[in-house]
Amino acid sequence: MNGIPKRISSAILSSLSAGVVPRIGLEYIAVGRKQEIETILRDLENLNEGAASFRFIAGRYGSGKSFFLQAIRNYAIENDFLVADAELSPEKRLIGSDKSGLETYRELVSRLSNKLRPEGGALEGILQKWINSIKLDCIKEGLSPQDEALFPKVETRIFKTISELEGFTHGYDFAVVVAAYYRAFSSGDEEKQRAAIRWLRGEYAAKSEAKAQLSVGEIITDSNWYEYIKLIAAFGSLIGYRGFLLFIDECVNLCKIVNRQSRENNYERLLAMFNDVTQGKAMRLGIYMAGTPQFIEDERRGLFSYPEFRSRLADSRFVREGYADFGSPILRLTRLSREEIYLLLERLRDIHAEHYGYEAELQQRELAAFIDLAFSTPGADEFITPREITRDFIGLLNILRDGNGVDFDTLVYRDGYTVKGFAAGDTYADFEV
Repeated sequence: MNGIPKRISSAILSSLSAGVVPRIGLEYIAVGRKQEIETILRDLENLNEGAASFRFIAGRYGSGKSFFLQAIRNYAIENDFLVADAELSPEKRLIGSDKSGLETYRELVSRLSNKLRPEGGALEGILQKWINSIKLDCIKEGLSPQDEALFPKVETRIFKTISELEGFTHGYDFAVVVAAYYRAFSSGDEEKQRAAIRWLRGEYAAKSEAKAQLSVGEIITDSNWYEYIKLIAAFGSLIGYRGFLLFIDECVNLCKIVNRQSRENNYERLLAMFNDVTQGKAMRLGIYMAGTPQFIEDERRGLFSYPEFRSRLADSRFVREGYADFGSPILRLTRLSREEIYLLLERLRDIHAEHYGYEAELQQRELAAFIDLAFSTPGADEFITPREITRDFIGLLNILRDGNGVDFDTLVYRDGYTVKGFAAGDTYADFEV
């Protein structure tokens, strides 16, 4: 575990201590989920070939949904995909009279990321890099930067690319705005550049304002924003990206919508997106929506309360314990095994020791005893989560480091408590991973 930059180890330890998923460094602590990860990686390969993918990621609170999405997000960025992520909330849905669907779009675009801007805000940089790459290609073909023929040649290639978008719904308006940005960028018109970026971010409230500033007849709204997501995916593929991935977390907020009509409006919008992607009407677009099992399976307020979804998402009758259908639209995250948790704690122990500059002392006996203690509470096998275990473990490491000589046995075997027959000084040689 040698050589982790302090910035990354600090992010890992601080985030997990607070019960949240680190944005960086997940490769150092990822364990398990082999089949689930392989499933998503196959999706990404399909996207690279022009297909699309839509999956629901289901798991209890703290089960690792956000971690799983973040790990895939990081991998996708490193492998030349565009990604965007958002969390649903009462203010951010898929559609709503208060423009809550548009708010979701705005968050997705504001967090648009690529390899150069992995934390979001990549939209303008993507456009500028594309324009400059075309200029560079023309120069490599023999035109000098001062050649009068350079500008018209670059412009021809720019318009050749964006003209391919005009066959999409709202593609003409999207192409007009991208063209306006190119002209403004080439001429140094910063005001027009800002106007184009505002439009792409969905920040215009009135068509009249957009028409006056950009000569475009449409704006991005609560009812049409998904069409522009598809356009971003198509545009990204035209300029060299392998696909566009959306990660939408906290989808349980949809089934928490109290008003039935509003909730069903959101499910209807979600169904339209789901059908569009699974029927092949989108290209190079992957949508991954994460939520609790309640969000999907609750027959009163979840997706299964909507008959069209229940018929599409119901498990095959051959699915049973130990036999998962990884081709299903629902990817259910099972609990990490004790062996996988052991490996996770082992890695966290080493990261903590390296970060704070001490020799790691906890060995197999202590790690195994900690796991037994974590699972000793009635019902823990069913309800304890990796979030709780990692938070407690890092807290334990912090106390041992700063605890004025207190040792592991004193903390874990307090008040004469023993863990499944193990007391201070016992070994755990039979524990295998």
